[in-house]
Amino acid sequence: MPVADWTVPPPTPVLREAGEAARKTTPRRLLAELETSGRDPLGILDAQNATRLPELVPLRVERMSASPFAFYRGTAALMAADLARGPSTGIQVASCGDAHVANFGFYASPQRTLVFDLNDFDESAWAPFEWDLKRLVTSIVIAGQATGRDETVTRRAAHATVHTYARAMQAANAATPLQRYFAHFDADSGIGPHDDGSREVVQAAMKGAAKRTGERAARKLTERGDDGRLRFIEQPPTMVHADERVRDAVDDVVAAYMASTRVDVRLVLSHYSVSDTARRVVGVGSVGTRCYISVLEDGDGRALLLQTKEAGCSVLIEHGGCPQPPSLLEHIDANGEGGRVVALQRILQGVSDPFLGYLRRDGFDYYVRQFRDMKYGIDVEQLGDGPFHRYALACAAVLARAHAQSPRAGEVVGYLGGGRRAAAAVVDWSYAYADLSRADYDAFVAAYRPAG
Repeated sequence: MPVADWTVPPPTPVLREAGEAARKTTPRRLLAELETSGRDPLGILDAQNATRLPELVPLRVERMSASPFAFYRGTAALMAADLARGPSTGIQVASCGDAHVANFGFYASPQRTLVFDLNDFDESAWAPFEWDLKRLVTSIVIAGQATGRDETVTRRAAHATVHTYARAMQAANAATPLQRYFAHFDADSGIGPHDDGSREVVQAAMKGAAKRTGERAARKLTERGDDGRLRFIEQPPTMVHADERVRDAVDDVVAAYMASTRVDVRLVLSHYSVSDTARRVVGVGSVGTRCYISVLEDGDGRALLLQTKEAGCSVLIEHGGCPQPPSLLEHIDANGEGGRVVALQRILQGVSDPFLGYLRRDGFDYYVRQFRDMKYGIDVEQLGDGPFHRYALACAAVLARAHAQSPRAGEVVGYLGGGRRAAAAVVDWSYAYADLSRADYDAFVAAYRPAG
């Protein structure tokens, strides 16, 4: 079992009692304490840049410098290091590791319906449940401040996020493990709009998601070469053709990836061959990691796009120091960090891309997924106050569904109780961290701003 080690957990009342007992070790008010001694934020970012493709580091700096929220998106490592310094419940659950509001959104289920869920798992690992919750709430605070909302609106949304998470955990814990496993959020009901403004935003996002298909991307990003095969259209620096070494290894890479997929997916892939591969820049904090996009064609020239992305050590492990179940460590040893990403994604999402897979090549670990399979997010800066509030609650419910898959979820319920005291502490911490992150952003911009 490459995810965790446990025996059958005790009954729910026993777990809840254990969670209540944890309040004595770590009173809920201590969740407000932010320890800042010994920080070296720019040192952490410099160390990350040293592992990135050097020609792309300036682009990473540019994207992270765009705004305090963009900077926050790229600093999961800083937050993990900061969380490790402070009080912790020690109640470990399978965690996203980067659960900010921009890492929730729409994507296609295997049944081709739209679902709303977490959609980024590069940093996933086991960690105290409140780490994901604090990352989410802090992102709500920073996003609210970035859009100039009245502080009352932002603070209310932040408090409601913790309360919603606590209530959703209670509801999930009352269900059976099988019911929790099958639970997911359809796009229509995942955000639950109740007014015209909310409905328009969600419907626009759903229309955008429906258009972001692999077929549409292939038409936009590729053209027919002289040999009749599809070739990527270069768009430097964000997309350039892979170097000769990568192109020569494509067949071996595809074979290694296919070995990690399900038998039905391998059969589907047997209808295709790789036509071209390009290096593509993705995200904010991920800029500079090795990421490739491949176009595959079937016998009739129809395209399938797959993305192969480098997977490094989770920040929860590297910077947060979170102990991991021995079987997960064994899984990483055997299958690489890409294996970790895929395993945790399948746990945390209600439904996942059936094409997920992983491989190791030339000392680097990768995971593979479909490219642009209706994946689409909501820009919180475009939301009115009401939709902003409801979107925050939707993210909280999704996060609770993900955490509820873990055997110690009952302890989370016992620890949080009604959620009032925990909400006060988590929101205070999140406001303090938003201020700290803004100071880090100012220092980052000052350090990397081009001379003159």
